[in-house]
Amino acid sequence: MEDRRSPFIRLAELLAPVAPARAPLSAAVGEPQHAMPPFVGDVLAKSLAGFGRYPRAEGTTAFRDAAAAWLGRRYALARPVDAEREVLVLNGSREGLFSAAIVARRLADARRDYGGRRPAMLLPNPFYAAYAAGAEAAGCEAVILPTTRDSGWLPDLAALTPELMARTVAVFLASPANPQGALASPAYLAELLRLCRDHGAYLFADECYSEIYLGAETPAGLLEVAGGDFSNALAFNSLSKRSSLPGLRCGFIAGDPDFLKSFLAFRWVAAPQVPEPLQAVGVAALGDEAHVDASRDLYKAKFDLADRMLAGRFGYERPGGGFFLWLDVAAAGGGEQAALRLWREQGLRVVPGGYLARRDLSGKNPCDAYIRVALVQDLAACEEVLARLLDGLA
Repeated sequence: MEDRRSPFIRLAELLAPVAPARAPLSAAVGEPQHAMPPFVGDVLAKSLAGFGRYPRAEGTTAFRDAAAAWLGRRYALARPVDAEREVLVLNGSREGLFSAAIVARRLADARRDYGGRRPAMLLPNPFYAAYAAGAEAAGCEAVILPTTRDSGWLPDLAALTPELMARTVAVFLASPANPQGALASPAYLAELLRLCRDHGAYLFADECYSEIYLGAETPAGLLEVAGGDFSNALAFNSLSKRSSLPGLRCGFIAGDPDFLKSFLAFRWVAAPQVPEPLQAVGVAALGDEAHVDASRDLYKAKFDLADRMLAGRFGYERPGGGFFLWLDVAAAGGGEQAALRLWREQGLRVVPGGYLARRDLSGKNPCDAYIRVALVQDLAACEEVLARLLDGLA
């Protein structure tokens, strides 16, 4: 049976028997390590009384207003987002993506006929582990959709047949993609949303990397292609990547008000709440772009390094967004062998690409040839990551 555990548990087991020859340096976890926004401490200190109250499941009015206002500034929306009906706070986007799958299945069962077949949720291959976990917790088949260089590292929409869509409850899509960094165009998002609406499925857009773009193209958002009607469209975002606050565990979902009404009912009994002081930090973070601009500039500088140091190697191409390198190391024996070698010889920790994906219909894992490298540390540390990578796989 295919190993479906966390890629990081698998990586720890792979490397545990091996002693590194150099001081360890991790480029495995996508945990932003840029400086926190300078106002975090002051905002938190002024909001401490909120720890004395149970937080409401939908979030504070101030946080939902801030999220709706940010969406209106960031995207060319057909109309403003209704903060009261179309935004909910999340304990980070991962929790929301997982829980939303369960609610989507419940809502679909009430109005859908799957034609005697098992309901499905569609996810790109490779994928963020929460997508498959949510699909399986909802009792759906997790159908993986190939993403290749030829398809622009996004699923081929022409492959979504009417037969498949007839049993599809939800489609997960990340843009910028994790880990390849591909950006879905407005036309791509609009066509995928049309397919979902035509078949009564939800489109779950994971937009947590939306503010880490590495070129002139700004990532499109699902809600800006939805028109004035957000039906079937749900956008997820958080402050982890945008504001370098992965430990805050604060994000939001926005979109389809009918879905969110049922989602809120679920959250009142089954989901973690977000403490009010953390939401206060979220309000401040969503209202400030200076720290986001500075962080983005630092990511761009790191990929400028990668452009110079990796040119012509490992199939490297500068991604549209995100902070990962997705490198073809087939010549080094594939992802697992490359990860072991880098750890043994260089003390460098990276993730085998196959740990982030599943086998396709041919029975092979299409990502076994790759490694994922996270450029999340400061510029000097990332230069060291790249140097060790080149030394280790020379």
